[in-house]
Amino acid sequence: MKDYKFKVSGKDYTVSVDNVEENIVNVVVNGTAHKVELEKAPEAPAAVARPAVQRPVETAAPAPAGKGGKALKSPLPGVILDLFVKVGDAVKSGQKVLLLEAMKMENNIDSDKDGTVLEIKVAKGDSVNEGDTLIIIG
Repeated sequence: MKDYKFKVSGKDYTVSVDNVEENIVNVVVNGTAHKVELEKAPEAPAAVARPAVQRPVETAAPAPAGKGGKALKSPLPGVILDLFVKVGDAVKSGQKVLLLEAMKMENNIDSDKDGTVLEIKVAKGDSVNEGDTLIIIG
């Protein structure tokens, strides 16, 4: 659900957009639910083109056979503000590994497992999308 705040003719409105099914949208305006009909069904959003950035990927020695790492993925789109680990560092589950800015808020991204940082796929200043691989932990 997405929340929006509008001001129309000096009056404030809080609007929550729930789900869209074809051309019908469920919205809540100042606490009252409404079904809104669109003129036509929304088109799928166009893919956002991101410029390709060529930079070396920092990697550790190859993991032993059969011991692949697990990707730590971005939970939301944003910009990498800081990295708190480097390749080869041991990390614990819950340890802060990087700082991600999303919608003007700083979000700590924590390791979801104990292990060793095998690869860092991002650098400070990189823009990432939801689901992008940030770090590989083995």
